[in-house]
Amino acid sequence: MPGAFPTSEALLEAALEAMERRGVRIAARSSWWRSDAWPDPAGPEYRNGVVLVETSLDSRELLGVLRSIESDFGRRRAESNASRTLDLDLIAYGREQCEAEGLTIPHPRAADRLFVMGPLAEVLPDWRHPVLRRTARALAREAPFGRDAAPAALQNR
Repeated sequence: MPGAFPTSEALLEAALEAMERRGVRIAARSSWWRSDAWPDPAGPEYRNGVVLVETSLDSRELLGVLRSIESDFGRRRAESNASRTLDLDLIAYGREQCEAEGLTIPHPRAADRLFVMGPLAEVLPDWRHPVLRRTARALAREAPFGRDAAPAALQNR
């Protein structure tokens, strides 16, 4: 299925449609951001974005839906940081804080990544990190990783 999409953005749009079909309503979304591949920047560029969702699922059930969609789109979880077709992360779930087997909320590294906080600041600039109590806007300004990240539309001009 991954080769069926002409662009990374088309793959991501199809993943959002899959979320909607599974009862996860997209309430708001960022633009798609591009960033260099990591850990090897010679690889294909990444595309990232953030969606605000509404769902009756609890956090663990929502994570299960996201993992199922990744699998449907060809993701195989063989090793950490391996190349993947699709990576859907649960960054936060309301004000919930959770550290359990296979689920940590808020996402433990999201606040340090411009390619997460930048898109989040587009959607909810005044969102406050449940632990750090800092806004998405402030975290995006100070994120130490992924400093090359920017909205893809701005880089295609």
